[in-house]
This record gives sequence, C-alpha cells and structure tokens, in this order.
Amino acid sequence: MPELPEVEVVRRGLADHVLERRITSVGVAHPRAVRRHLAGADDFAARLTGRTITAARRRGKYLWLELDSAGPGDDAILAHLGMSGQLLVADADRPDENHLRIRFGFDDDGPELRFVDQRTFGGLSVHPLAPAADGGLLPEPVAHIARDPMDPVFSLDDAVAGIRRRRTGLKRALLDQTVVSGIGNIYADEALWRAKLHWARPTEMLTRTQGRSVLSAATDVMNEALEQGGTSFDTLYVNVNGASGYFDRSLDVYGQADRACRRCGTPIRRDPFMNRSSFSCPRCQPRPRRAHP
Repeated sequence: MPELPEVEVVRRGLADHVLERRITSVGVAHPRAVRRHLAGADDFAARLTGRTITAARRRGKYLWLELDSAGPGDDAILAHLGMSGQLLVADADRPDENHLRIRFGFDDDGPELRFVDQRTFGGLSVHPLAPAADGGLLPEPVAHIARDPMDPVFSLDDAVAGIRRRRTGLKRALLDQTVVSGIGNIYADEALWRAKLHWARPTEMLTRTQGRSVLSAATDVMNEALEQGGTSFDTLYVNVNGASGYFDRSLDVYGQADRACRRCGTPIRRDPFMNRSSFSCPRCQPRPRRAHP
C-alpha cells in the first residue's frame, strides 16, 4: 500500500490541478468505489455536484480534498487508495482506463479527475471535517490519526514517548498510526536499518536517543523517497499524471533478502512479520535477547 511519500506525491499533484475548480458532474461506475459512503452513490454525487475543491490535505497515509470553506461541519472527500487506487488528471477526450471507477467533471471544461482502482480495495467517501484531538480539522473517520514526521508541528519527543509506552515490538509501534502516522512496512524497515535497530526490539527497552534516531531516520528516508516520486514496484502506484516513482532503486534493505548489506556485506535476512515481511541485517541490527514476535 502507498505510504507517506507516495500519498504526498499524489496530494501535490492534486493541489496543482484541481484546486479552486467547481465540480459539475460526478459519475460512479462501480458501487464498491463508494462503499465507505454509506448513503450510496446517488448521495455521493449529489453532495459533491456544485461544490468547489479548496484544498488538498494529507495526514500520514490519509488524503482528502476539502470543499468550499473549511470549518467544523464542512465536507471533505476522503480517499482510500488501498492496494491499487489511483487519482488521475486526464483530458476529457482521453479513453477511459480499464478500471475507471469514479469520474469528476468541472465547470471550466478542463481536465477531469478520475479514480481508477484495479483491485477495488480503495474508494472515495464524503465526510464532515471534525476537530482532531491534537488540533486541526480532519475527516471524521481519520480524526484519531497521529501527526506524521513531516507535519510542521510534529513533536519528535512526544512521538518517542508514545512509542516507549506501547509495550510491543519497535516496528509494530512504528506502524501504529495512532502513535506516529505515515510510516509503513517499507520505510519502517529502511529507518530501522539506518538506525541499526532490530524490528523486534521491545519498546520498553528503547532509549530516548534510539527513539529519536529511528524517527529521524524515517523522516530522512521518506524525504529522499519523496524527491524521487515515491516507491513503485509495479504500475499500480503512480502520480496524477500516471508516472511511477523510482525510489525502489535506492532501497537499502526492504526487498533485498540474501543480498549483501551495503554497510557491512552480511546477507540481508527476511523474517515473517504480521502476514508480511521484515528485512534486516543480522550484523548491523542484532536481535535483542528479549524480543517481541
């Protein structure tokens, strides 16, 4: 699934192409694409037709478009990209994509906004904005999501304290979006490798210095990925113009099983983790005697 850098690439593209544009038509081609909008496709279209997109926002891996003036009670289009969801800007005369699910037309007759989703795990829904516990306005379903390391008011010390309170494995804590958001499987492994910490280290054994080190590493690696358009392993993740990112060429540990560690030459190890995988260097990131599974 896309992580913070990939979602931020999409957000920036939307900010460039759809802000201050008035929606005049909404076509829902597949009901699963609006299944999280419980009132259904007709209500989804009715609530958006005539509205103006005023901002493209993101917190962690969550993306939304604000409508009209943003304040408590105002609406936003929340996007769940899932495994294969794409928000594309396309000229109206361009042929429909094979897996086009939702189409937005605008009153300026400019490019359409299309939601394309091959696997239909993602979708769009409309929700009121609500105050978040730590300030700001977020769509109601994601109001509990913590700030991410790229947020201007992100507190590194607060995030470290939250991780150390979790009583779990370090990587599980990094993936907990209520503690710190935006870090997924790929960038957690990359950050842990840079910080020389094992993914199963108990958070209660984590020092404040180690916590700051791994979160700073996560911030650095995600910024580097953002500069390269994100990480694309296939054609399912693309920006709004359909282009893939290429940070996969710069990954140090994720997906590098049995290849030599770039730092010490030891073969990278792959371990099962939460129905996924964790990649680490056995020498640079020794497993602690006490470790969470």
